[in-house]
Amino acid sequence: MRSRRSISHFGGLLATLLLAASPAAAKDYLLTGAKPDKLVLVDAAARKVERVLTIPGGGVAPGTIVPSPDGRIAYVVNNHMGSVSGIELDSGNQVFRADFSTAEMRVRSLFGMDVSPDGKELYVFQAPVRMLPGEYRVEDTRIAVYRTADGVGAKPVRLLPAPRRVAVLAFSRDGGTLWALGWDLYGLDPKTGAVKETHKVLNWTRANHSPPDVLDIWPQFEQASMLSTPYFTARTDLAATEPGAFRTGLMTLDLATGRMDMRDFEDTSAVIFSSVVSPVKRTEAYSVYTQLTKIDTDGGKLVKRVDLPHTYYSINVSSDGKEVYVGGTACDIGVYSTDTLDRIGQVEIAGCPDQGISSMRVIRR
Repeated sequence: MRSRRSISHFGGLLATLLLAASPAAAKDYLLTGAKPDKLVLVDAAARKVERVLTIPGGGVAPGTIVPSPDGRIAYVVNNHMGSVSGIELDSGNQVFRADFSTAEMRVRSLFGMDVSPDGKELYVFQAPVRMLPGEYRVEDTRIAVYRTADGVGAKPVRLLPAPRRVAVLAFSRDGGTLWALGWDLYGLDPKTGAVKETHKVLNWTRANHSPPDVLDIWPQFEQASMLSTPYFTARTDLAATEPGAFRTGLMTLDLATGRMDMRDFEDTSAVIFSSVVSPVKRTEAYSVYTQLTKIDTDGGKLVKRVDLPHTYYSINVSSDGKEVYVGGTACDIGVYSTDTLDRIGQVEIAGCPDQGISSMRVIRR
């Protein structure tokens, strides 16, 4: 019969072995693109580039990036917006590719793309033009649906009707609705493309306000499950010379509940492009261009703003809500404290390639 001491020793050894065999705790990684054909994986905490992967036939610059739900594959619009590649992050292999155009039809993807929550289908907003002998005929815009398991050479399994001018696609958390941000915010049936509901944006009916303008092509809603974008409007009851005649606000869509809000927070000043909501304090949002801005979405007010060393297009936030990342445009990613907006780090991409308008996404690995 074994002694208590030997049993205790065995139990301790077993616990040590199990701990050693268990996977390391997941941490944040950033995904961005770099001209002309690179996909860049960044260890956010270490402030270093983990690896740089080449996108086959990448074209001029990578565009929209969508990570698979398990964080293994990044789907990247490339080839002059004419293709999407699925790059396996561990091996660098191209495990999925869809080329949009045919001999009769030239097709481009104008930014909007997302993957279903189960990872089985990829949805791509497309603008096709029929190439006729004597004319180019603009066809109806659409959303092409691909099976991610179809690999290289994938063809659409469905073509869904879609409104024009869609810039961002985002799935609801339950996968039952595909949200499409265009002139308005459309909730689409992902099986048929039918519009199930519409939140008015350009067509709002707010008294004494002009139709709002939105300029956003960067998907960065994965952390808080909240789609957000700045908007701009003019007070029609004030003279253009009045300080409050032009207003900036933030539109937010909760991807779990479908609730949409549009709330002004300042007289138009510095915010132009993209924004992100904190996954921890979901009433805090951050926006970027030549300055980094912190916004109280609940109170509808500017909290703080700091100057940046240069223009950045894209923005994202850490899983613990403590760091905000600014990227795009140049070859660096700036790291800022969400508390103070102090610059606390920087990541340089070797060779200083331009990130351009590429998405910057956060994955956990």
